[in-house]
Amino acid sequence: MAGISVTLEGDNIQLAFQKGEQSTAVVMDPHAARSLVRALSQLLIAIGENAEGGEEDQEELVEVTSQTIDVGMDEHGMAVVALQAGLMPPFMLRLKDDEARHIATSLLEILNSPRDVRTSHGDH
Repeated sequence: MAGISVTLEGDNIQLAFQKGEQSTAVVMDPHAARSLVRALSQLLIAIGENAEGGEEDQEELVEVTSQTIDVGMDEHGMAVVALQAGLMPPFMLRLKDDEARHIATSLLEILNSPRDVRTSHGDH
């Protein structure tokens, strides 16, 4: 059985493969990693696999682990949210205006609902 591991090497990503006695590692910058993800998604679609996943690729909910969640704007006036979640390194989300409005409105609706109503709908 082949083994695959993905690790961070500074600002780069290392993708390592091992099958039996043979092993290979590739270090790529974030741009190359995104290109690889797009290419793999296209290949999965081409062979009839659902790129959005099935039972094996379920989304995992992670808890916010940063002490603060920073909200601000970038140099272009776009909303930015910075936080850390689970074991992931800290990250920032840049949001378009409509995305930021949707998130803000949805959170307000959730928070304005009574707790028993939220719990009966899966706490989200």
